[in-house]
Amino acid sequence: MDAPRADGPPTVRQLRLVVEAEDYDTAVAFFRDALGLPEQAAYSGGDGARVVILEAGRATLELANPAQKRLIDEVEVGRQVAPRLRVAFEVDDSRAAAERLVAAGATEVAPPTVTPWQSLNARLDGPAGLHLTVFQELRSPAEREALDGFGTDS
Repeated sequence: MDAPRADGPPTVRQLRLVVEAEDYDTAVAFFRDALGLPEQAAYSGGDGARVVILEAGRATLELANPAQKRLIDEVEVGRQVAPRLRVAFEVDDSRAAAERLVAAGATEVAPPTVTPWQSLNARLDGPAGLHLTVFQELRSPAEREALDGFGTDS
């Protein structure tokens, strides 16, 4: 285990998004089997309590102000659709992933669309009330950083 940083807050080791799924079996089949998130662990308890922890690669927390959220919806869908929380998964082929997820029960909100930030994004409504994006990066981080509007604020 790494020691806490002397110059700041402790290091966060994992981001875990916990979602209550009324239809647990459908949600597990969708995210584990159709989307392909590997199962890390599963637990059960009394009264039918069950949980599965699925690996989702690298986790990031994307914070957007209301104007950016509206912009993303407009670019990807053409109208405001996303609730306050949207879960995005980077995949190798967003067209194939979107087709597979629709076949597994998702509702297509918008087909794969090339965005100004150079990704191919599809919007879906999935199990457990989650609004989803599956996205495929079309350029490397270095290529995107060279484009206008990319980079971090100084």
